[in-house]
Amino acid sequence: MSAADAAIAARIRAELADLQRVVKRVEGLTRKAVERDDADYYDGVALNLHAFYVGVERVLQMIVREIDGAEPQGGEWHREILSQCAAAVTDTRPAVLHMPTRDALDEFRAFRHVVRNVYAFSLRPDRLRGLAAALPSCFALLSADLGEFAEFLESIDTGPGAPASAD
Repeated sequence: MSAADAAIAARIRAELADLQRVVKRVEGLTRKAVERDDADYYDGVALNLHAFYVGVERVLQMIVREIDGAEPQGGEWHREILSQCAAAVTDTRPAVLHMPTRDALDEFRAFRHVVRNVYAFSLRPDRLRGLAAALPSCFALLSADLGEFAEFLESIDTGPGAPASAD
């Protein structure tokens, strides 16, 4: 394993720890929002759902930049990065995300766009509750996929006579 691969694997694991904290915050804020029927708590739920997806994109951007050497560009890059990470790159890396994970994340990607483009008072509490309910399972899928990818990076043998990458 190269030092660069080890560093990427460590950064993936650190981001996963931070994302776990965001998931816990969403759970707590959602509980308070429902118990108190308080729009301010729903605003906190929305902010943390947004933060979750932004954190996911930060990890995926690091992977495609440093491993693939090619980041999606243009107005659709948020959607394209999910597709790129759900595909294996021949002789470079396996798929980072499995299709169920990509599909689950796409819901949060779409919500990220909404949060960035509407006033908070326009957000629907039922939509926030639905995303908050889906977040733990989405995070479990993501955690498994990124953990598997970090293990792949840590397993690459870069010694003399070793293949350039693992399959």
